[in-house]
Parts: sequence; structure tokens; C-alpha cells
Amino acid sequence: MIATGIVPEGSPRKVEIFDTTLRDGAQFEGISLTVDDKLSIAEKLDWLGVRWIEGGYPQANPKDAEFFRRAASGELKLDDATLVAFGSTRRAAGRVDEDTTLAALLEAGTSAICIVGKSWDYHVTEALQTTLDEGVAMVSDSVKFLVGAGREVLFDAEHFFDGFKANPEFALRVLEAAALAGASRLVLCDTNGGSLPHEVEQITRAVASYFDGVNVGIHTQNDSGCAVANSVAAVVGGATHVQGTINGYGERTGNANLITVIPDLTLKLGIRTLPEGRLDRLTTVSRHVAELVNLPPHPADPYVGSSAFAHKGGLHTSALARSGGASYEHVDPAVVGNHTRVLVSDLGGRAGMRMKAEEFGIDLDDRAAAELSERVASLESGGYVFEAADASLELLVRRASGWEPGYWQTEAYRVSSYHREGENSLDGEVDLATEATVKIWIDGQRVAAVGEGNGPVNALDAALRAALNGRYPALERIHLTDFRVRVLDSLTPVGMADTASVVRVLVEHSDGEDSWTTIGVSPNIIEASWEALVEGITHGLLHSNPVGLP
Repeated sequence: MIATGIVPEGSPRKVEIFDTTLRDGAQFEGISLTVDDKLSIAEKLDWLGVRWIEGGYPQANPKDAEFFRRAASGELKLDDATLVAFGSTRRAAGRVDEDTTLAALLEAGTSAICIVGKSWDYHVTEALQTTLDEGVAMVSDSVKFLVGAGREVLFDAEHFFDGFKANPEFALRVLEAAALAGASRLVLCDTNGGSLPHEVEQITRAVASYFDGVNVGIHTQNDSGCAVANSVAAVVGGATHVQGTINGYGERTGNANLITVIPDLTLKLGIRTLPEGRLDRLTTVSRHVAELVNLPPHPADPYVGSSAFAHKGGLHTSALARSGGASYEHVDPAVVGNHTRVLVSDLGGRAGMRMKAEEFGIDLDDRAAAELSERVASLESGGYVFEAADASLELLVRRASGWEPGYWQTEAYRVSSYHREGENSLDGEVDLATEATVKIWIDGQRVAAVGEGNGPVNALDAALRAALNGRYPALERIHLTDFRVRVLDSLTPVGMADTASVVRVLVEHSDGEDSWTTIGVSPNIIEASWEALVEGITHGLLHSNPVGLP
């Protein structure tokens, strides 16, 4: 891989990736992984090509213990990665052969174990309430015990950067104890996440020089927004082992985002992080994990976000049309499994419109592109936002090229709601019902149908499907998955109440494989919803048979 940046002198040529999504990442607010989720993510991480996968803390909860049991039974098949169990050192004044944490780590059945120990004197004397000598012995004894049991041991030096700044002699004593006891990796942890890149680089370089020939690692939190930068800085300082999580999930503000660290190291510094040919799997893995943890992917995430290579301004899109992605893209998006997107808006122009049409497989001449660009600008001034509704934009482009959907023609629709409260409206039952009537024309025949639902959009959807009466089998797979409404204050008529505002409705549909978003805008929320709903179903039917696309 050719580096696009200036490669620092003395930086390593290869760095191993240690993923802790299943342990540290699972501590992120809002994430709760099942055992099946953890097994699925572990297999995806192995497919990506990380060197280590930290599975969890066997003694922390029954779920983690069950994960390791099922992994050991053969349910988890790893081709490249090594599964790691995580735990802490023995207790103060305790015996290693009687320590329940160390016993649980051995029972997990993994060939490698990562243990965490205190490297900040303040934590030893205040949190553990013991002496510095005992703090060092806790690390040494624990590592030696696990190595003696045939395990490879990685040592996480907790609060290392704070500890080094406060008392470098003690921090180095802890690392030395772990190394002499047989630890294969000495991982420097920025546990509070408060260090800055220049500090991390300097301290890591000092440690790497002190322990010449020993693998030094880095584990950063993102409390100061520097987790990724600190990880890269540590590698520049000599670290050959990087810990982090997919999408940066983790305690508090998260961990170093491996989805960013990996391409930063490989594409910018020419440092190998994954097996050959795996880098283009980053986007897939990022989105797969986001789906499993039920958190929406952040569109602005570097490299893999849906907006990472999206271009909106006319200057950008014109340059892209002339010279390709190199104009405004720092790397080829295909290298990380992503792709260039042109966002059509009132900021774009004719060149951007033509490029967007090409994405849809449509060839627009200059005149049609210019007219459509003006049309989009006019619609967006009225509240439409097509960068958020690619499906509506595609239908608009196809209509500009002469295509019209022939699935049905709408004659009329009507929605009525019924609401009756009980005798005591606070405690009594409430009767709610919504009924919609839709009248459409199909192949010269007038069809009317009624649908009921728990709201106007649901009722309209049911009525339209009833009117189509199974004519399009693909419709059975198309379902509404999201519905968003926004009041457009800037378009509210002067002197009118907010309830008279124009509203924007965004509707997302899915067929189980793909999803798409459509838009409707109107002072009437029912009308805006109907527009977005119809556009969404039309787009789904259009793509249900790609061979027949106009």
C-alpha cells in the first residue's frame, strides 16, 4: 500500500489490531449484546482480519461466561484472529492460586488472556489501599501465574499516561514487572481519555526505547476527542499494537475507532494493519456492527460514513465531473468499501445533476440537466431536501427523462379518525381508529378500497394495498420502516400560528435487502405523508425488477 502522507522515521512497518468491541465497546450507553450478537460480531471481526478479539470479562456476568463456553464448544470458528479473555490482577494481599478472577480467566479456555493492573501510584494507594510494592507484586504474580498455566498474557497498564506524568519511576516498574513475568504485550492505557497526541507520542517513545524489543501497545479513550489521533501518535512513537473498537463504541465517550485508525495507519503512513485485501471490508463491518447494536451509523464517520465521500457544492461537483474523485477526496472510497455520492441540492449545478443522473443509469443532456437543476432549486426553496431522499430524487430525474410510473393513477383519498374517551379520560379506556378510503385507476378500471390503521399513514398504506389487490407481488416485501416529520418554521406564513406551518415528511421503506427514503412537503401533513408514501412504494416497485428499469 502506497502511503499518501509523510511516513515518520522509525515508525513500525506493521501494527497488530486488538479489537475490544465485545468488552469495552459493550459498555457504551445504549448497547446490550446478546451472546448470539457477540458470536456474530466476532466472526465479522475475524473476516475483517484483526489479530486479537477480546471477548469479555468471564467473571463479570453470566452472559460473558456463556459466550466463552459456546466459543470453546466450537460455535465460534476463527480463521485469523485469537480470542482473548479479559480480567484483572489478583486482589491486594491475596494468593494467585485462590483468586476467583484468575480462575475464571483460565476456565474461559482461551489461549490468550489480557489482564489490567494499576500503573498510577495514586490508584494503588487510594483505590486499592495498599503499598506500591504490593501493587507491583499483584501484576508480577498474576502474569507469572497465567503464563505458567500455558496462556499468552497481554498486560493493560491502566491510567498509564496519568501515572507516568505523576510518577514515571513507578509506572515503569509496573511495566517491567509484567515484562519480566512473561507478558508478551505491554499496553499503555489512556484510561481517563484526557491525554493529547504530543504527550502520547513522547511517552510512548520513551517506553518503547526503555523496553527495546518488547511489543508496546496503546489503548485510548475518547474523552478529549483525541482517541484516534492518540492511537496514531503512539504508533509514530513506536507502538506496534493498537486496541480499539468498531465505530468507536466504549465507556463514556467511547474508545479509539478502529474503522478510522486502521485506514489512517495503512493509507496515510503505509503501515500494514490487516491481511492483504481486507481493507475494503471496513464499511461492511462498520455497518454490520451498527445494525447489531441497534445504533444508527453516523453519516459523517471518516472513510465509511454515507457522507464521507458525498459532494454537494457546485464547485465540488463540477470538479468531480472534470477530474474525478481526486479533486475533493483524500483517498479512493472503493479502497475502504465506500463510494462517491453526489448530493443534488440548490447548491449544486448542471454538472452535479448529470453526475447524479448517471448514478441512476440515466443520460441527461445539458439542457435537461440545467432545467432539472432549476427545478430542484425551486423545490428545495419550498422545503424539499433531496440529499435526504435519494429515492424521490431518482423518480424526479426519471420523470425529467420522459418516464412516468404506470402502476396506477390516484383519483382521490380521504382519511377520517374516530376518538372516544371513557367516562374518566384519565383512567378509562380510549377508543382510537383511523380509516382511509383510496380511489385509483388501474388499466382503465376505477378501484376504490378502504383500509384501517393505528394512524392516518398506516390506514392510507392499508387502503392503497387493498386497492392494488395483489397486482404487484413485490409489494408484499415492501414495508415502511421509518417516518419522520419536521415543521418548517421558515415557511410558516407571516401572522399564522405554528399549526399552520408547512411540514416535511420523510418516509423510509425496505424490502428486507435495501432501504430507500422519499419525501413529501405540504401545509397538510396528510398530503405530505401521502406523497412520500406513494413515492416510496413506486420506487420499490420500480426496483423490484431491475432488468426492466427504464
